[in-house]
Amino acid sequence: MATTDRSFVQSLWDFFCSLKLTISLLISLALTSIIGTIIPQGRLAPEYVASINPVKLQIYSKLGFFDMYHSLWFITLLYVFSLNLVCCSVKRLPHVFKFISEPALVLGESLRKGFSLKQELGFSAPLDKGREALAEFLGKEFCAPVVTEHGGEYHLFAQKSAWCRLGVYVVHLSILVIFVGAIIGSLFGYKGFAAIVEGASVSSIQSHSGAEIPLGFGLRCEQFSVAYYDSGAPKEFKSILTVLENGQPVKDFTNVRVVVNEPLTYKGFTFYQSSFGPASESSDHTFSAKSRSGSLSDHFTLREGQATTLKDGTSFKLLETSPDISKYMPGFSGPAARVEVTPKGKDAQTFIVLKNYPEVNAQRGDDLLFQYESSNGKMFTGLQVAKDPGVWVVWLGCTLMVAGLFIAFFMSHKRVWIVVSKGHARMYGNASKNQAAFQMQFEELSDKLKNLKI
Repeated sequence: MATTDRSFVQSLWDFFCSLKLTISLLISLALTSIIGTIIPQGRLAPEYVASINPVKLQIYSKLGFFDMYHSLWFITLLYVFSLNLVCCSVKRLPHVFKFISEPALVLGESLRKGFSLKQELGFSAPLDKGREALAEFLGKEFCAPVVTEHGGEYHLFAQKSAWCRLGVYVVHLSILVIFVGAIIGSLFGYKGFAAIVEGASVSSIQSHSGAEIPLGFGLRCEQFSVAYYDSGAPKEFKSILTVLENGQPVKDFTNVRVVVNEPLTYKGFTFYQSSFGPASESSDHTFSAKSRSGSLSDHFTLREGQATTLKDGTSFKLLETSPDISKYMPGFSGPAARVEVTPKGKDAQTFIVLKNYPEVNAQRGDDLLFQYESSNGKMFTGLQVAKDPGVWVVWLGCTLMVAGLFIAFFMSHKRVWIVVSKGHARMYGNASKNQAAFQMQFEELSDKLKNLKI
């Protein structure tokens, strides 16, 4: 019974130490990450929900594809991969550490035959003096050696960067640290949304689940602006934000410019520019109407969809407004209104009145000149808000990974032996990687050894 238990435990241990498991997990994580990139995550846009097949939508929801990185099966993959890394490291690290801490100081005949890099030197000095001269040479040209006497010979051993063999384990550790940071962020972090009208402030955000989350401070939108391409697509939308503590602006966080890819971070909260729109569809818009002859001058205020009758019987209806006409009329900017004017006894006319270009309005040639005077309409800025307390742990893991990869790929464990016997010395060399570069270094060392006078 005990033998069977040990056999099962050993099989389980071998399974988690398997390189095949590592490769399978890496491929699985890569494929699932692609799914998370292609399929929208978090709160779904109504347009996307309307465009997808209901059956497919239900399947995706049950599989957790819309919140894939928090799904049970994805977290399980990370746990299994972490366990696989730990088991592989535990299995191999003691051997590597022993190899570093207990190097082969004595080079046996069988080991000597395996080295392709070797150099011989004959000398006439006594054995002790030859050993001293060669130890001094090796310490000066390569590294201070460890001298061991064995079988009537002296074995001089020197090594450089032995610890670089641990670089791969630094990478393993970095991956685990990144996973820990991700788990901390998943458990204690959250994402939400805030919509702030120009001139207004908020002290809480709404999570994707609809819950209110207090910020612990205030955030005010001082101004919002948007610029458009000639095609009408938004070119840049920008918010000017101020952080408030106890109702007072915080130094260094006043009038901060926030655009896409340039967020604002304060007390662990990061605010990303996400969307925008008119704050209200019921804003008041003021217009003026003047006749070219000067016989009529009228001012009136309307909301979208409302109409009024001027003093001369002309009907004026406000159809819609835009905070920036450049989206629809490249070359122009500023507020504009589309209106319908019906002079008494004539047919209705529909045209656009530009606030910043009265001369363009005058080019219509009609007797009445209309001017868009003002509007109390405001824009709101939509901000995606994220708080991730594990982000610094993730950055630590990334730093460790860069360091580990540098050590693993660009540093090499170099070893040199010189076996000294009476009247004769043989030098051998070996490197854990980049043998071509070490061969050049060994050949240079060999040339200096041949010219050594003992």
